[in-house]
Amino acid sequence: MTEATILFRDALQAVYGPLDWLPDDDGNIHRFHVPGDKAGSRNGWYTLFGDGIASGAFGSWKDGITRTWCSREPVDYREAVEVRQRIEQARHLREAERLQRQQKTAKRAGYLWRNAHPADPAHPYLVAKQVGPHDLRQSGDELLVPLRNAAGDLVNLQRIGIDGSKRFLFGGQVQGAFHLLGRINPAEELYICEGWATGATLIEHYRGVWGVVCAMNARNLKPVTLALREKLGDEQELLIAGDDDRQTEGNPGRKAANATAVAAACFAVFPEWPADAPDHLTDFNDLQCWIASQENAHD
Repeated sequence: MTEATILFRDALQAVYGPLDWLPDDDGNIHRFHVPGDKAGSRNGWYTLFGDGIASGAFGSWKDGITRTWCSREPVDYREAVEVRQRIEQARHLREAERLQRQQKTAKRAGYLWRNAHPADPAHPYLVAKQVGPHDLRQSGDELLVPLRNAAGDLVNLQRIGIDGSKRFLFGGQVQGAFHLLGRINPAEELYICEGWATGATLIEHYRGVWGVVCAMNARNLKPVTLALREKLGDEQELLIAGDDDRQTEGNPGRKAANATAVAAACFAVFPEWPADAPDHLTDFNDLQCWIASQENAHD
């Protein structure tokens, strides 16, 4: 135990809460359980250099945030360079670990996808969302949504349970990965939305929609859209079909859609709510399901 390891643990605890272990100061990357995460998971990582000016970096694979730490301020240029080099080394270690994890998960995704069967149209999630299975597959009770990168490689799967719970394969690429419904037609607008059910709704119920890219969540809208803009060029018309999180402070769905539209030089559209539509509806699928319920009520 050294003073540096104690101080570094204090920095970790200031972010993640109480930890019952001391970090190693060997300069390697280490993983740890983040308090509050799922039992058995090790989403946290750190690198600590104990010699010279003790310094390091740490973060969580789950939130994607990296933090740096130093035991004291450098007193001269030489020490400042040393700290910068160590932080850069920590970044490279983390990047190598991330790529290794993603490659391993991509192989697992391929195995699960190849051994799954076409999704059952009567799956409770599809029934609740009132959409067809399209090209989804099913493993046991879970629907499998394939996620690919801009090059078309399968990199991850989203698993949807019968209760609507959604999980990505642990360690796999999410940022920049997406699912395509329909096809990309250079002569028509390509829609980009958050969830798969929203994409299926746009394909099934909105005339003139040839292809929809599902980014899976609001944070991924911009990375996916910018990747597609780079791949398809400025000639391809893009349209963001955003969620309208009206009851959530700051309306993150609308905020993310508008920010993405600005970054990718395109437009964003949102559901047009009838005057009597409940406030808890947030996306195009919610709207379509509510419309269907109103029609059924009047039959």
